[in-house]
Amino acid sequence: MNIRVEAARVIEPLLNQRGSLKAVLPPALERCPAQDRPLLRQLCYGTLRDLYRLEAISAVLLKRPFKPQDRDLQALLLVGLYQLRSMRIPAHAAVSETVQGTRDLQKEWAGKLFNAVLRRFQREQADIETRLEHDEQFQWNHPSWMIDKLRHNWPDHWQSILKANDIQGPLTLRVNKRLLTRDEAIDKLSQEGFEATPCTHSPHALTLSEAIDIHKLPGFDQGFFSVQDEAAQLACALLDAQPGERILDACAAPGGKLCHLLETQPSLAEVIAVEMEPSRLERVRDNLERLKLSHECVLHLGDASAHDWWNGRPFDRILVDAPCSGTGVIRRNPDIKLLRRNEDILALANLQLSILENLWGLLAPGGRLVYATCSLFPQENERIVERFVKLHADARTIPVPLSCGIERPYGRQLFPVEGAHDGFYYAILTKDA
Repeated sequence: MNIRVEAARVIEPLLNQRGSLKAVLPPALERCPAQDRPLLRQLCYGTLRDLYRLEAISAVLLKRPFKPQDRDLQALLLVGLYQLRSMRIPAHAAVSETVQGTRDLQKEWAGKLFNAVLRRFQREQADIETRLEHDEQFQWNHPSWMIDKLRHNWPDHWQSILKANDIQGPLTLRVNKRLLTRDEAIDKLSQEGFEATPCTHSPHALTLSEAIDIHKLPGFDQGFFSVQDEAAQLACALLDAQPGERILDACAAPGGKLCHLLETQPSLAEVIAVEMEPSRLERVRDNLERLKLSHECVLHLGDASAHDWWNGRPFDRILVDAPCSGTGVIRRNPDIKLLRRNEDILALANLQLSILENLWGLLAPGGRLVYATCSLFPQENERIVERFVKLHADARTIPVPLSCGIERPYGRQLFPVEGAHDGFYYAILTKDA
């Protein structure tokens, strides 16, 4: 099996705006010998993370772009360039295996082209990259529309955001408070040879010094830990659920915030979790089962922008982790840069407002609603909350009690931070009694 070809087959549909890395990579990993899976994962994530730089280099090296029917070759060449530019694989092996990939794709005619292009890049890398220094997409490694939007919205932060997006995020864990304290977890991991560091803003968060297969982490399958970024862990404290209350998690998948809530507040009257996609609802169920929390929550397959699943009893607290552009988690999902389009933002904003409008009627007077996204765009965040509050006389926002991020007129915006948390947005709304 040629791992470069497997990587190209994962990347090809993404170049055609089909699927997502989370959808297409797992089947490829299953087909791959276990010893080659880390390489396949690195080739896919690394190539997509550096995509805009690699495409700029490719445009210099090629006389003409690949035809649409040769997207597999385009993907293979990008994989080859990524190896030469960013990996420690010997150059001769990277070139020969990538050239061999043209034969494995049954496009032998491209073999000589690939050999010439890759060897030219070996010889001229410094000169080529110097020529591209003033190319904005090469410099910032993001699509132009996204660069422009971030620069316009965050003139003091856009450069640090783009840089952070291109650095792989740390492996952050949430410690199951029911089973052990964070200090006990750090000691337990240390005894097993894993170095862990406590995070700053969530009392249950720690980061590992290096990424590993999470199922090899002692205690993971027993429910001691869950993978969850520190920024996402803040939702539970902001919701501030109290004993005896009815809680709704309105967009529940994959279930991290829901499980965190149940771990930290076991005395709730009822917890309802809603998710509209069956496969994503299964992920919620799997997480609940691993943590032995299934009996403490009722799952509904339903749409948060409708309420045909609702029994008419109001909720004391509602968490709305709204569908969004995902621009705050690009460092974990680099295909977002490729798959997201500028026109998506308006459609998402309309959906987000629709969800808020629908759920407001389910909140009891005096209740609290936490609105959250992993987006960096105000159009999906503070402007949604501002529009909503101006439309509803019984809606109020209260300050978000966090020390990270920056306070906004409505809510609080967190940016991705190297070695720390992802980009996130939170707003807290209360309903007049």
